Amino acid sequence: MRSLNLHLKVLITILVTLGILITAYQIFIVGIPITEDETDDLWNIDAKVEFQASPKNPVKVQMFVPPLSQDYVSLNESFISNNYGVSINRIDGNRKVTWSARRASGKQTLYYRLVLTKRYSGEKPKAKGPIFRDSIAVEGPEKIAAEALLAPIRQHSADVETFISETIKRVNNVNDDNVKLLLAGDASTPNKAKTIELLLSIAHVPMERVHTIRLVADQPQSPELWLRSFDGENWLYFSPETGEQGLPVDRLVWWTGDDNLVNIEGGKKVQVSFSLNNSEMNAIRLAKLTDESTDADFLEYSLYGLPLQTQQTFMIMVMIPLGVLVILVLRNLIGLQTLGTFTPVLIALAFRETQLGFGIVLFTIITALGLSLRSYLEHLKLQMLPRLSVVLTFVVVLIAAISLFSHKLGLERGLSVALFPMVILTMTIERLSITWEERGGGHAMKVGVGTLFAAALAHLLMSVPELNYFVFTFPAVLLMLVGFMLAMGRYRGYRLTELFRFKAFLKD
Repeated sequence: MRSLNLHLKVLITILVTLGILITAYQIFIVGIPITEDETDDLWNIDAKVEFQASPKNPVKVQMFVPPLSQDYVSLNESFISNNYGVSINRIDGNRKVTWSARRASGKQTLYYRLVLTKRYSGEKPKAKGPIFRDSIAVEGPEKIAAEALLAPIRQHSADVETFISETIKRVNNVNDDNVKLLLAGDASTPNKAKTIELLLSIAHVPMERVHTIRLVADQPQSPELWLRSFDGENWLYFSPETGEQGLPVDRLVWWTGDDNLVNIEGGKKVQVSFSLNNSEMNAIRLAKLTDESTDADFLEYSLYGLPLQTQQTFMIMVMIPLGVLVILVLRNLIGLQTLGTFTPVLIALAFRETQLGFGIVLFTIITALGLSLRSYLEHLKLQMLPRLSVVLTFVVVLIAAISLFSHKLGLERGLSVALFPMVILTMTIERLSITWEERGGGHAMKVGVGTLFAAALAHLLMSVPELNYFVFTFPAVLLMLVGFMLAMGRYRGYRLTELFRFKAFLKD
């Protein structure tokens, strides 16, 4: 007996722990939303390319577009143009779109549109980059000024990160004579980046230019320059103006390198303008979209991977254990008497279509009329199988009559009575009739009311949308329910109703 108790406790612990761990993994690691109403941001980015085409010359426009191998995942990408061919190439970790046309004249407008989200962007690939570079050749006064700046930088830095930050701070001190010499009167951000690159190259520290777009809605945007360097494990991002380390979360890397955003052949006066806006989408629908458009596969082995019609069936099925749990608590802990365990649950499922109030009325009418017929058939001394067949046929006829009568009265809700399980109604009538004969009408009424009450309570719980979503999305919760049911299976104590029945003994 002791080994049996230990075995049961271990089994319960394993089931509950497994259910908790799987659910926690889905919520905290995979990032599946806890509620159905949870939404996520979608960013819509439009890049508008305008230029003046030269007549009689072929037109070729090349523009960098985001690599998308970062914190964001693309839901839709489109290239909008009139009579232009479109191709995409990958060059040195960047993506470049090429619009081409044999002939074009006058003002031309091309559009690039991107819809992306941050959630479900998947695992980041392992970072790779150079850890050494050759020095940029520099002579004369520039070399002396660079060496003069590098001396205190080396003294005040401890590693690559602090070396780069210190270099950026020194270059932004425009009052320093050495900095003035290297900048040559041009204190623009690109020229500062060029000077920073020169100083870092002398120390053999590699550096790349990173051009980003800030994700802010309804504000004009232009590419913002950042610098980055590889420390052997990760890319370190720096602001060339402040030396601030770390790329802000609202920045989208558009391209890297020294090249311009757009190049044109066969045209002039090219301009690129960006417009951004954000919207929200249901998180689960967003997960389905990302699952289809990326390599993310965390929904593939969930119930959301099933066909839509099958999903709707399982949304009902996964709630049945909750209904059974309600009946289990009502019978084993409270002591409510019902017609079996599963009969109230099946009646509760029928209430999903008839609605609770109307369903109770229909159930009561059909059961009462069925009991009357069962009482009449008892006088005919029929065997059980023919008797059940007659009652079942009567139930079908009664359901059809109620549906027809309701339709004539305009009560369309009455048509849903056909969803009542006929066999369950027949067996309910039979068992109530037997209970009436063996224990009296009062006890039969008590059991019938208890069955209806349990079915109504199970229906209310099984109809909670938030609970339905949670169990369907995190089916491992059912393992925890099984553990609780196993624990209740060994309960041998008093039920709540028995405490009231034996209250007199407690006083003695």
